[in-house]
Amino acid sequence: MKRTLFVGLAVLCAQAAAASETGDAATAYAMEQANTWLMSPDVMSALLAQNAKQEGMDQSTINELDTQWRGEVGMAATPLISSVMNTDASAHLMEHVSAASGMIREVFVMDALGLNVASSAVTSDYWQGDEDKYIKTYMSGPDAVHVSEVEFDESTQSYLVQVSLPITDPNSGDVIGAVTFGLDAQQFF
Repeated sequence: MKRTLFVGLAVLCAQAAAASETGDAATAYAMEQANTWLMSPDVMSALLAQNAKQEGMDQSTINELDTQWRGEVGMAATPLISSVMNTDASAHLMEHVSAASGMIREVFVMDALGLNVASSAVTSDYWQGDEDKYIKTYMSGPDAVHVSEVEFDESTQSYLVQVSLPITDPNSGDVIGAVTFGLDAQQFF
């Protein structure tokens, strides 16, 4: 009994250590990517413009937009989704995901309210503001990092670890949004 308990504990410790190393490697990779191309003029101008446009938006409007987005997923007519996906900022993200050789499966940028600004792929919802990827980054300051558990992602059809980081204004240092990198978890084991 003691040996079984010891072996089980050893396995759990090894799994926790592997998850921690995976999270550390994924975080380092996401931070490197964010520092090298996320601060592009396309992404920054789109983020700042959306923050100005959406400032003061109430929760009921956010919920309506999120419902609209969810209803458009998989449909032919997608005015809200298209307003995010057919932008220079989204094209910029798509180019980098394509060049990442499968390491990055998706990346999306959120504004000060947690709404999508730009994305490399259609997300399942428009509002991320009620999720840890936003709460534990944007709401937690410029040095925050959130690493998710490894999960199967329907939109990319792969196992992902999501690393989310706040985005700061290069001039003021204020947090103005957040970014989530959906990384192929198998690449980090």
